[in-house]
Amino acid sequence: MSRSHIGVPEAVMDEACPVAEVLDHVSGKWRIGILIGAAHGPVRFTELERTINGISRRMLTLNLRRLERDGLLVRTVFPTVPPKVEYSLTPIARELYASLTGLVGWAERHRSTIAEARAAYDAAAERGSDAT
Repeated sequence: MSRSHIGVPEAVMDEACPVAEVLDHVSGKWRIGILIGAAHGPVRFTELERTINGISRRMLTLNLRRLERDGLLVRTVFPTVPPKVEYSLTPIARELYASLTGLVGWAERHRSTIAEARAAYDAAAERGSDAT
């Protein structure tokens, strides 16, 4: 079955509206941390590497490229020896950052409620498995 929308061919929709793909890129394990790390001005690779606990150089490089490709980061190379490279958020990434900070705030405000709900669910599930 075709996913065409209002007579627009699927291939055109895939190119014109990569919403699912972009959301996948943004919500990846490291990408939110990268966006948050670059939010307060230009940041160098090593600064991001130090800021994001547990990320490897290769994974940081791959994720920076994906975010740049999606138009969320700008990579600026300065002609120095050795070359200096900085990453900055684009205007659309700044807009996304505002949403991310709202999500982070929500998570912080409801952390204990979520933990309590999980504990209650797990306890009920454990009682249910004991009855079997």
